[in-house]
Amino acid sequence: MGDRMDVEATNVSHRQNQEDFQNIPAAVLNTQAAQQPGFRDIPVKVHIRRPDKDTWSYLGRGVASHEVSGQASRVVIRSASTNKVWTTFGEGSEVQAEKRGNFVVIGCVDGNRVVSWSLNALNNNDTLRLLAMVELACYKSRTLTTDPRLHTKIRRRIERVIREDRRKRHKRRKDQDAMVDAFAKHSLSEPPREASMEES
Repeated sequence: MGDRMDVEATNVSHRQNQEDFQNIPAAVLNTQAAQQPGFRDIPVKVHIRRPDKDTWSYLGRGVASHEVSGQASRVVIRSASTNKVWTTFGEGSEVQAEKRGNFVVIGCVDGNRVVSWSLNALNNNDTLRLLAMVELACYKSRTLTTDPRLHTKIRRRIERVIREDRRKRHKRRKDQDAMVDAFAKHSLSEPPREASMEES
């Protein structure tokens, strides 16, 4: 009888632990995972595309670090050789991050300008961890809970500015390709200078 009561008490305790675990917000679980040793620092190759530029510039090898302070966290990208801070992403950052292969591409909105960062991790696991770090650090939880409409408005504005920046870049590239094609056709249609001089 006593054994049955012990087993039932154990089962109730186990179920209660499962329910408690399921009720923990995902952001809290991610924060706890991010604080585990070895999770915070991820080696990356860093490229930047500055506003009104269509090409990427290679900055070098860096380290992406997840720094937690109380309820807030941020992702800091530093040079692996000099430890110089290249950029920081936090709750105040207006960013959109997406995974492309082993790259995490982060579009940072500053007014109507967009600075893009490309972080190339070593493998798919590091890429997923890096994406989770950025999303967790930049997740505006306070705005979402206090003013959901403002949160949605901010997200839509970020998406709109990044979409417009992408449209402009594609248009510039298309115009450049058209100019190159036109120049090539013009050059082919022109008679060689030496031949025209001989004829005259």
